[in-house]
Amino acid sequence: MNQFLTAAFYKFVELPDFAERKPPLLAICAENGVLGNILLAEEGINGTIAGAPAGVKAVLAWLRSHTPFADLQHKEAYADHAPFYRMKVRLKREIVSMGVPEVHPGLMAGQYVKPQDWNRLLDDPDVVVVDVRNDYEVGIGSFEGALNPHTHSFTELPQWVQQASAPGQPLCGKPKVAMFCTGGIRCEKSTALLRAQGFDEVYHLEGGILKYLETVPESESRWHGQCFVFDERVSVGHGLVPGDYELCRSCRHPLGEEDRASPHFVRGVSCARCHDSRSEAEKRSLLERERQVTLARERQQPHIGARQAPPKPQT
Repeated sequence: MNQFLTAAFYKFVELPDFAERKPPLLAICAENGVLGNILLAEEGINGTIAGAPAGVKAVLAWLRSHTPFADLQHKEAYADHAPFYRMKVRLKREIVSMGVPEVHPGLMAGQYVKPQDWNRLLDDPDVVVVDVRNDYEVGIGSFEGALNPHTHSFTELPQWVQQASAPGQPLCGKPKVAMFCTGGIRCEKSTALLRAQGFDEVYHLEGGILKYLETVPESESRWHGQCFVFDERVSVGHGLVPGDYELCRSCRHPLGEEDRASPHFVRGVSCARCHDSRSEAEKRSLLERERQVTLARERQQPHIGARQAPPKPQT
């Protein structure tokens, strides 16, 4: 039925009054029946929202009516179920946490590469391609040949860059580095980090994996697998069609068909990764929560408190 429109967006821009922007932003979302997660910080805005197409477009138009966001870009996709269960606007130190305050993407980011030009960069033998997402995201899909830093959070990336730049490591003596992430925000900050450390030519995929999957025909694509997204769709494929992964409600890892075949998988309760880390009391509580979700679904009613929220937007 495709009745819900999801829009993902971010922008690095100086927002000294970011805290004052929260109440009116919450109000315009409520007025238009829009749900999702938005982060505000002094360095900009980062969010994913969803709702009826007219409502989402009204919120985007309202944002663009304010000078800092006049040229705000967004990526959109449709779904037949609600990707979010509540609306949150959070005030943060960074719109994507790296923990290196001297890095300013608005001034220092690398060169944008259009999705249609990305394959050419992948074929350049002098370019090191780095997937800057977390390990659980890389695990369900990536570009062939891309380096996986095996980070558990984005704050670990600076340490990986330092280690990977040492003699004999993959970034040592490599003047050309291309980085990519889900929607562009993490690779934009990552390229700023590399430029601050003296790398000569640093590139990042404009619009991230999502724009690539939306723009590049599947017959020409170098993408393998699915792309994790930070909402109830869990994953998307080419054309941004929702994938077949679901979220473990206990540890929030994406679960594929093989994961769900594990004897430790109990929907809403546990998977093979977290089964042994939960007490029996916790499992009973999670099982009851899942039962309430199922009952609410059968009654066609939302059960907001029963669903653990997806991870915060990092795209």
